[in-house]
Amino acid sequence: MGSAASPPRTLGASSPKASQEDLKRVAAHRAVAMVDSNMTLGLGTGSTAAHALDRLGDLLRTGALRGVAGVPTSLKTEAHAARVGIPMLALADAAEIHLSIDGADEVDPDLNLVKGRGGSLLREKMIEGAGGRFVVIVDESKLVPRLGCTGAVPVEVVPFGSAYTLGLVRKVFDKVPGFSARLRTVESKAGDGQEELFVTDNGNYIVEMFFDDGIRGDLRAISDSLLRITGVVEHGMFLGMATSVIVAKKDGTVAVLTKK
Repeated sequence: MGSAASPPRTLGASSPKASQEDLKRVAAHRAVAMVDSNMTLGLGTGSTAAHALDRLGDLLRTGALRGVAGVPTSLKTEAHAARVGIPMLALADAAEIHLSIDGADEVDPDLNLVKGRGGSLLREKMIEGAGGRFVVIVDESKLVPRLGCTGAVPVEVVPFGSAYTLGLVRKVFDKVPGFSARLRTVESKAGDGQEELFVTDNGNYIVEMFFDDGIRGDLRAISDSLLRITGVVEHGMFLGMATSVIVAKKDGTVAVLTKK
């Protein structure tokens, strides 16, 4: 399965010198233009999704949108949405999620994604998989020939036995040249210059998988192999979930990619 692109549209005030942050904002605003009053939205996490939250807040404050509520995919998004005045619902209280808007770390030619390098992959996948439409917003640097080309592919694991689970993840790829995996660490909150394991909003850890030349092979079979490991909660490959991808390009155009 490939993707089809709509005719590109020129960015209004943008130029070929637009910054990456400008491009993220343009893609986010284009996605928010799909939102109608009285919709329930899946609210994504990350720097690109943050622009969508800001735009939604502006439209709600001016009355251009009414009756919109969001289901946040992280505690960070929940705090941001509250700050800009977006009403929120718990996933269990949302009768229907009409549209989810989120960024992605990578997008392949079939619109498969890598998401969750910020650690929110489980809630993102739960909420964005529950809705009718999932619109992904990126700048063109996120387009890749294969998943896993530009950085870590995250896997959320339970803390108990995490080092053992890490070993099982490594075994899935033990014949793949250039593969490596590690538990994600961050600077200690104690400020002592030490590192500690990164903890997700769900109290879990993250295994980061790295590939020298991206993931080759059947992505769904690889997904199944990972999810069969006891101790793995979820992974950051979002396969077949995106209904469209909005791409802001450096040449000042916006393209909308959709599944063929």
